[in-house]
Amino acid sequence: MRLRPTDLVDVFVYLVVLGIFIQLFPAVISESFLLALLTAILLKLILEVVLWVKKKILNRFRTADTVRARVVSVITLVLVLPASKFVVLELVDLVFGDAVSLGGFFQVTALIIVLMLARGGVRRLLDRSGDSPTAG
Repeated sequence: MRLRPTDLVDVFVYLVVLGIFIQLFPAVISESFLLALLTAILLKLILEVVLWVKKKILNRFRTADTVRARVVSVITLVLVLPASKFVVLELVDLVFGDAVSLGGFFQVTALIIVLMLARGGVRRLLDRSGDSPTAG
């Protein structure tokens, strides 16, 4: 796997969003900036895997020939989405212990939703600014 500029931008976006959550929600804790940065990198890795799995499940749903295969795909997706939040919580706890806490299920769900929205917004902004000619 090759590091792309969008990966670096994603980590910075995740770091900013994580910093905001640390400031706004007492249950979200990072003992240092370095730990917050490492947490943002871990979140990037986990969310890339989750997005890859989700994309595979959706592809199976779209290409399914039977109703049973589609139902299995939907059930799998319904199980993967909340399970991924628990994976995030457990991996952060495993890697950082008590030095980092993302709160509980609802805080991490909100964090991930905001991370994905911010990521999408920044990517759209960069795509739009990259398409337009610069004045000068």
